[in-house]
Amino acid sequence: MIGKKEKLLIPDHIYVPKHEIISKEEAEKVLEKYHTKPTEMPLIYVSDPAIRHLGVKPGDMMKITRKSPTAGESIYYRYVVEE
Repeated sequence: MIGKKEKLLIPDHIYVPKHEIISKEEAEKVLEKYHTKPTEMPLIYVSDPAIRHLGVKPGDMMKITRKSPTAGESIYYRYVVEE
């Protein structure tokens, strides 16, 4: 049980994949690779518990690295938006 002063750190949980902000240059490469626009990417809210500690801003792009039993690792990208 978590006390009043203790906080559960969502990003530290074993089932939460690694989230990282990618540079504008890397985001442009991702958009070119998939022939898409930022607004056509899957979205993630700036208030999402898994990323809010990173200091994200709307317009940032997140790289999410998930462990996969079949592929080893899979990478997903999400565009950060306001709620």
